[in-house]
Amino acid sequence: MIKKVFKIKGMHCTSCAINIDGELEDTDGVKQANTNYAKVITEVEFDPKKINEEQIVKLIKKVGYDAALVTN
Repeated sequence: MIKKVFKIKGMHCTSCAINIDGELEDTDGVKQANTNYAKVITEVEFDPKKINEEQIVKLIKKVGYDAALVTN
């Protein structure tokens, strides 16, 4: 398992964060998602053998938000 942080655009409230978490956590390969409305990020712990960063971004976009991987 690895953990990555994604910047989210378009969240308006904490319900938005809950929607993102729900979509991600219902996906095979995602162990945990923790979206923070105040910080406009989501931390995703996932199995890179089952899902990758690009697929995670697409899932977030499917729910209606823009997302980008945060790189250090």
